[in-house]
Amino acid sequence: MSAPESEAERLTAALNSLLEGEIAKAALIALGPAAIPALRRFLLEGRPGTVYQPRRWAVEALGALGAREVLMEYLSLPRAPDPQIEFAEEAVRNAAIREFLRWPDAATVSFLLALAKRMMLPALVEVFGQLRVLEAIPYLDRALEDDFCRLPAEDALASIGEAAREALILSATTRFAPEGMEYPSSLRRRQSALRVLIRTGIRPEDWAMLRGLLEEEDPEIVTLTCLLAVENRISEAAQPGAARLLAIAGKAPWFLLDDIVNCLRSWYEAAETLIASELERRLRAPAAVRVQDQTLRVLLRVQASVRGVHPRRQSLP
Repeated sequence: MSAPESEAERLTAALNSLLEGEIAKAALIALGPAAIPALRRFLLEGRPGTVYQPRRWAVEALGALGAREVLMEYLSLPRAPDPQIEFAEEAVRNAAIREFLRWPDAATVSFLLALAKRMMLPALVEVFGQLRVLEAIPYLDRALEDDFCRLPAEDALASIGEAAREALILSATTRFAPEGMEYPSSLRRRQSALRVLIRTGIRPEDWAMLRGLLEEEDPEIVTLTCLLAVENRISEAAQPGAARLLAIAGKAPWFLLDDIVNCLRSWYEAAETLIASELERRLRAPAAVRVQDQTLRVLLRVQASVRGVHPRRQSLP
């Protein structure tokens, strides 16, 4: 064994030390291509454990050394049967996938698309977004149903932008409810698709496909649809949108209330009669009812906000 190979073996073994592993990684990178065989054996033939850092340092060193083929070999391995070890290995896989940003070419895209058919990981979603891989849009849409991948998938689809618009509209309007009740993962996907559309925008002609979402029961779907219409100046949505917001405001979770107030404020001129009538009706309720009326609190916030914009408006009785 030559001196560089012997040094590579020594440094690779040092990766197992949480105190010295980071230093060993830097030394392996400095050693150059001679370190690749030892790192390959460590990663492909070594025994994975519940501590992921040593193997993560190995894939980072291999990436810095340009060993894309070794990383491809590693990512092609089957999942670990032990759940704890598999949890650690996912961190290593995520690190390995991020290394592919070093090679933004057709071979990388082809490999990662094939990998997406087997698994979906946050790093894979991130890389698709950073490389703006249009062929990955269906996989990113599927990732919106995954709790770990949802937020990076939203960012990735937003970065792809206009090219993902039609797919996002289709996703937002497609419910997966084979037994009548929509699956929670389907609902989360549709909510995410709307959030991305709010970021990227729609065309006026797209509203015909989206207006039906105003009739949904889920307060978040209704609120996001209204916010999408406000952001894109869909004037025809004002009156039906305001009516639906008033219908769901009482059962909406707290994190939607600011958006509901902002939508109603934006649509105040078009829906003033409806808003004023509803406010007046609720103000006539007994005090014990008013104090628990979330819709009334929303309407009072809208009124206070509009007063700030239009000082001449008088308060309602």
